[in-house]
Amino acid sequence: MGAMPTKTTMTVPLLDLKAQYADIRAEIDDAVRRVMESARFIGGPEVSGLEEEVARYSQVPYGIGCASGTDALLLSLRALGIGPGDEVVTSAYSFFASAGTIANVGATPVFVDIDPRTYNLDPHRLEGAITPRTKAVIAVHLYGQCCDLAAVKAVCDKRQVWLIEDAAQAIGAEWEGRRAGAVGDFGCFSFFPSKNLGGAGDGGMIVTRHGDYADRLRLLREHGARPKYYHALIGTNSRLDALQAAILRVKLRHLDRWSEARARNAEAYTRWLEGSRVGRPYRDPRARHIYNQYVIRVEKRDELKQFLADRAIGTEIYYPVPLHLQECFASLGHRSGDMPHAEAAAKETLALPVYPELGEDRLRYVVQAVREFVDS
Repeated sequence: MGAMPTKTTMTVPLLDLKAQYADIRAEIDDAVRRVMESARFIGGPEVSGLEEEVARYSQVPYGIGCASGTDALLLSLRALGIGPGDEVVTSAYSFFASAGTIANVGATPVFVDIDPRTYNLDPHRLEGAITPRTKAVIAVHLYGQCCDLAAVKAVCDKRQVWLIEDAAQAIGAEWEGRRAGAVGDFGCFSFFPSKNLGGAGDGGMIVTRHGDYADRLRLLREHGARPKYYHALIGTNSRLDALQAAILRVKLRHLDRWSEARARNAEAYTRWLEGSRVGRPYRDPRARHIYNQYVIRVEKRDELKQFLADRAIGTEIYYPVPLHLQECFASLGHRSGDMPHAEAAAKETLALPVYPELGEDRLRYVVQAVREFVDS
């Protein structure tokens, strides 16, 4: 691994958005000023411009901005008319929105265990979870790596169910050369500040190949009204603010540079942790991994987290309780042991800092601390 830094202590946050802002301050400030001077805060050219740019970046024709990544999933389900009596299959191991949105439209989430290497939904278990009541599959691209989209899409096509890609952590990720969001019927992105493409607050977007559904989604996000005050559908208020759109348009120009820097940091971690008792992330050779998180696996995860915190190293547990064991889903009747791979991941995984501005000294400091713990 080479010589360690002479400095014995330093602070390494899980994410440093101040460093990101410092790098592009002039561009961001110009974009914010442009919106403030225009006084067009809802809709307008900033939002439509971002929609076009994200759609193009994601290799699809249509983009529909909305208020959050959660709303992107929720609006997609509503656009498909999914509701009470329907089932939607998704991963047992993800952020809550992947399943919470299903329940919020009145449908029933059906959970599938994960591939223990990628932490994504195991496509070999997917078809067995589909019933005559299944209307859609929400396939999650966890930590910045696409699930096996070819296999998942084949099952969805065979069983004639919709495919929604939960790409909240995966904008710019690829599967066999196709971008996240370009394979399914809908791709759902989050612009939460911690994402690779993060705003200065909440925001989200849906991308799709279906022009008729793009139009329906635009209606649903604005109370189902066209023209104003004439409501064809019962929609909601889920607009993307022009200020957020302007900021995101600036950041989109830097996204590939940042994702490549994350990948370089991930490669350094993987190389320097070789030979240790640390489970390192698996990157499928068919995928472009954008490393929204760099997630390691250790037996004494909670003790390692505290050990690193004592050394001013930020970490996070994504996610401590798998979805099928959440209290709010107790009525579904799941028990410990039902999804063993998801349950093991919830006990053993830990995300390390991987943001682009990290720098070699901090990377080495994190590796030194992790190895000190696991190798002792």
